Amino acid sequence: MGLGKTGLAIAVLALASGCSTSTQQAPANTEAPAVEAGRCNSEAAQFAVGQQASQALLEQAKTRSGSLMARILGPHDPVTMDYRSERLNLNADDSGKIVRANCG
Repeated sequence: MGLGKTGLAIAVLALASGCSTSTQQAPANTEAPAVEAGRCNSEAAQFAVGQQASQALLEQAKTRSGSLMARILGPHDPVTMDYRSERLNLNADDSGKIVRANCG
């Protein structure tokens, strides 16, 4: 089972693009905190605090925080105690309002 010329070219380009480096720096006046790809930055998700929990809000917070995964946790939801640096947690109160955004 081979990739063929096109598949091989795409695979090589994908690998090469992952290895490239950039010497450009972000402008100093950016409003959003720096986000490392795949690693959760809860500061970038603080906008969600005070809002009603929803799938759309979860997706927006996940994107802004740079997280690979995200979840909404209610006050009585069972949770595992493992820490995942790529996971965003949005903690909601009994009414479904987000009260905290943190990584883990």
